Amino acid sequence: MSAGRALTPYIGVIGVGDVPADGELAQTAYAVGRALAGRGALVVCGGLGGVMAAACQGARSAGGTTLGLLPGLARAAANPWVDIVVPTGLGEARNVLVIRSADAVVAIGGGWGTLSEIALAVRAGVPVVGVHTWDPVPPGADTGPVEALADPVAAADRAFELAAARRSRRK
Repeated sequence: MSAGRALTPYIGVIGVGDVPADGELAQTAYAVGRALAGRGALVVCGGLGGVMAAACQGARSAGGTTLGLLPGLARAAANPWVDIVVPTGLGEARNVLVIRSADAVVAIGGGWGTLSEIALAVRAGVPVVGVHTWDPVPPGADTGPVEALADPVAAADRAFELAAARRSRRK
């Protein structure tokens, strides 16, 4: 493995797949993707539309690289801003791959699939930063595992910091 890839943080962006392209969540995802790419992160996502497409578009606008782990087998299903398309054929089970390949995750909005990805991240020890998303609080706990931030650039910066800290602990 080249030293560049070993040092590049992989940061997942997860969220609902059917948001309007001009909506608030899409704008947030675009800003997160752009900020992550600006920091040198590779953006990992499920490769389809909505938050995933907006984050990829933002990353590409900043010269970044994007990885889309598709639920199906058709590469053509990827949004046009995915650089590396991996058709898994795993359906929703591909969420595990998105989480396990990420050093940290930014969750933006989201439905049940996003909640499942947050749960997978928490179980795997992958830090989660959230913008307008779920923050499940376990029974008996005062707070949940998602670090909530309203500003997309601050969320991207925090995910980058958490990814770096996690990577240094795993060396």
